[in-house]
Amino acid sequence: MNSLTEENYLKAIFHLTDTEHKVTVNELSKFLNIKMPSVNSMMKKFAQKNWVIYESYKPIKVTNIGIIEAARIVRKHRLTEMFLVEKMGFGWENVHEIAEQLEHIQSEDFFDKMDEILNYPKTDPHGEPIPDKDGNIINQNYYKLSECKTGEKVILSSVTVSTDDFLNYLNQRDLSLGTEIEIISIEKFDWSFTISFDHKKESLSKMVCEKLLVTKK
Repeated sequence: MNSLTEENYLKAIFHLTDTEHKVTVNELSKFLNIKMPSVNSMMKKFAQKNWVIYESYKPIKVTNIGIIEAARIVRKHRLTEMFLVEKMGFGWENVHEIAEQLEHIQSEDFFDKMDEILNYPKTDPHGEPIPDKDGNIINQNYYKLSECKTGEKVILSSVTVSTDDFLNYLNQRDLSLGTEIEIISIEKFDWSFTISFDHKKESLSKMVCEKLLVTKK
C-alpha cells in the first residue's frame, strides 16, 4: 500500500517525465514545492522499490514498474473526474479538488467498477487520456488551436489547463469539448483568433488558443 505522499510524487513523475522517461530532482522540487533534499530522500526510497534508477547529480530514470505505478494514480484521478461529471452532474471546473482526495482510495475494485459504470472512457472531462490498468495510454492526435490556419474547421477536444479560472472563462463563452470551431481570421499583430461556433463569433487571445487542443473535423 502506497502512502499519500508517495502517490503525489508518482503523479508528479507522470506529468514531468520526458520521452525517455527521465525527470530531474529540481523539476520535481519545483512542481511539488518541496525542498530538494526531501525529494532526493524520496527518490532513494523509490529506487528501493524499483520505481526509479537514482544516481546523485543525474536525471532520475523511471522504470517500467514506476511508469505503471504513476499511471495508476493518474487513472484513478481521471476516472473520478469523469464519474463526477457524467454521473453526479458536477461541472468540469469543479471536479479536480474532489478527485485529488478520492484518488488515494486504495481499492482497485472501486475504480474498476467506476470504469465499468462509465463504459470504459478513454478520456476525462478535460480531454486528457485515461491510462488503463497496465499504464497504457492511447495517444490522441491533438494539436493546438494556435497552430491552425484561417478557414480550418476543427473540434475542441482537450484543454492543457484545468484550473477553475480557465474553465470558467470557457464556460462563459459556451466553449466545451466537442464544440465545432471555424477559424475566421488571425490577427497578425498579436496572433489573436476570431472563431465561429454555434452561430456566433468570439475573439480568443494567443495565450488561450495555445491551451486549447483540437482535432480536425
